[in-house]
Amino acid sequence: MAGRRAGMKPLALAVLAYLLERPMHPYELGKLLRQRDKQQSIAYKHASLYMVVGQLRRDGYITEHETGRDGQRPERTVYRLTDAGRAALRGRMRELVSRPVKEYRYFEAALALIMALPPAEVADLLAQRQRELSEQAEALREFVAGARERDVDRLFLVEHEYRLALIEAEQRFTERFRALILERRPDFGRLWYELHHGSGP
Repeated sequence: MAGRRAGMKPLALAVLAYLLERPMHPYELGKLLRQRDKQQSIAYKHASLYMVVGQLRRDGYITEHETGRDGQRPERTVYRLTDAGRAALRGRMRELVSRPVKEYRYFEAALALIMALPPAEVADLLAQRQRELSEQAEALREFVAGARERDVDRLFLVEHEYRLALIEAEQRFTERFRALILERRPDFGRLWYELHHGSGP
């Protein structure tokens, strides 16, 4: 059971967390994910949600609560959280909140291989990245401000605030890195500049 819990993905955690509130059917779970704008933080597709629900049921983390039909709509199964599901959810959440883990990001991988591009081009690309980061940050600020005006509980905005903090940190790093390239200091990137025949900003 502990092994399955350790591999539990965010969408599975979202299903278990929402079932803490009340029993629901998968369609309602998906609707709630969209209403709360969680698809910005949790990879979500309609088909994958049903697959996750099926896996959680097989693992004994959720169970059928009732099956019913609303008018002419297809029959729907409502699921509820089991004690094992509640324990697995809380155990996995404790791990995710308390332990930093290595996350492999595309930008970090690109930085590790940055010598493949000429320094002058990298400086231009970083300027483009700065513009796009600024747009993302502004959109997030507007979203959070709008949610606060609607009296949305700040707890439900915390992942947006975290994402904004990450973007702002990346903006600062990108600005410093671009400045370093433009300075073309002798103690920075000598092999890099030589590799591209001395090309630079």
